[in-house]
This record gives sequence, C-alpha cells and structure tokens, in this order.
Amino acid sequence: MDTLRDLLRREDSDAPLDLAALELARIEFPNLDVSPFIDILDSYSNELDARMRMEYDGLERLQVFHEFFFREQGFAGNQSDYYNPRNSCLNEVIASRTGIPISLAVVYLSIASRLDMPMSGVSLPGHFIVRYDDEDFHAFIDVFNNGQILEPEQCYDMAREATGRQYGPGSGVLDAASNRQILVRMLHNLRSIYLKTRSFAKAATTLDLLLDATPSDAGNYVLRGAVNVELRKYRAAKADFEHYLTLVPDAEDRRRVEEQIAAIDRYLHRSAALTDRA
Repeated sequence: MDTLRDLLRREDSDAPLDLAALELARIEFPNLDVSPFIDILDSYSNELDARMRMEYDGLERLQVFHEFFFREQGFAGNQSDYYNPRNSCLNEVIASRTGIPISLAVVYLSIASRLDMPMSGVSLPGHFIVRYDDEDFHAFIDVFNNGQILEPEQCYDMAREATGRQYGPGSGVLDAASNRQILVRMLHNLRSIYLKTRSFAKAATTLDLLLDATPSDAGNYVLRGAVNVELRKYRAAKADFEHYLTLVPDAEDRRRVEEQIAAIDRYLHRSAALTDRA
C-alpha cells in the first residue's frame, strides 16, 4: 500500500488516485492484483479518446463521455446494497459497474484524467459529486444518478438536507476535493461499515491508514484503542488510550478511558503473574 500511504501522508503527493484506491481495496481483497483494473481504465480512455474530436467544446466532450460511461458501459449507483464494503473497492466497482457516489466518481475521474478533461471531485456532506470546469463550460455532475447535471443551488440543497445547516456561494462546500481528501473520505466510509459489522481486524487497518493521514485526530486513537481491545491487543489498546488523553487532556470521556486503561493494567498484571507461576 505504498502509493496509498504516500498519498495519505502528503497533500502534495502526485500519487495517482486510481492506484491508491485500488490499494485501499486490499483491505477487503488482500491478494488483489491491481494491474488488470488499471488496464481496463486505460482501455476506456483509449476508446473515448478515439471518439473525441478536436473541435468539440466542453459540453460535447461531456456528452460523449456520458454516452460511453453510463449508457454503453452501464455504470450506475448501487441502490439495493449501498452499505456493502465492496462498494468502496475500486476493483469491484469496475467489475460490477456499480458503486456508491464516491467510488463511482473515482472511476469516472480516473478516466477523465487520462483524457485531460478538467474534472475534480466535490465532497458534499452526505453525497459526492464531480465538477467540470473549463473556460467556457462549468457543470456539477451526480455520477451516482446516471450523470445528472446539477445546478449549484441543487448542490447546496443536498448539503442543507444532509446537515441542517445553511450553505451558499462562498461557503466552500463546492470546492474541489484533493485526491488525499477523497481517499480519507473513502476510509471514513469503510471505517463506519467495519465498526458496524464488527469486522474489527479490517476496522483496525482503516484506522491505521486514517492515522497515517491525520495523526493528530484524537477520535481515531480512542476508536483504535477500542478495536484493539476487541482484538485482544491490550498493550496497543493502552497506548492508544493514553495517546488520546495526551491529545485531549480535558476529554469529556476521560474518566471512562482511564477506567479502561486501569482494567487493561489489571489484566496485564494478572497475566504476568500467571506466567511467572508457570
């Protein structure tokens, strides 16, 4: 996962988004060979490049792209099994041509980047879309809903509905997301799924990667501590809890975390005593 870790650790990383996202899929598919999926993305861009004409404007290029991506290849949102972790795995999204908004957008953006189309992701609260920007044409695109073109006000409405907060011009909610921000959001999605399904080993891996990206995020330390308790990695759990309290000395849950540390110490002491007797 060297490419993924480089992208997570450095905002200025030039690591390719598609390769990093495929490496992320190794949490679910440890033995994944990413090469065939890179080849598929290359083949898609080659096919599209052959269809693009020099005189096409931005809208015409987008129309050609959408005809290929949504209608010919059939990429679509997975409405029926939205919270399946495979929806966040780029190999599965490419193979099944279904996914959640952010993973579909990564496939879409990966093809667009090969064609030098000026597109970027937009990390709306509760949804993920794509924006197209050139000198003469600007659009917001809902990749999850068959490439629907959205007006800015529709995007603001989505953000308001998701959060209850007011958004409008100047709020920054429609700013382009960096590749690093996209990968962090994908990790947050997987973290939530793995914690909900009690897939603790996979949750631990997502938390390791999130802490690579944001080592000062105290919340992820306390979460990883709890996951390490479930995995019976008690020394690692204690270290995480202690680091959490160092980062947030006035934490509201300080007493509960201290009690957890004390319980771990008692367990480790008993285990050491039993080992000495043996």
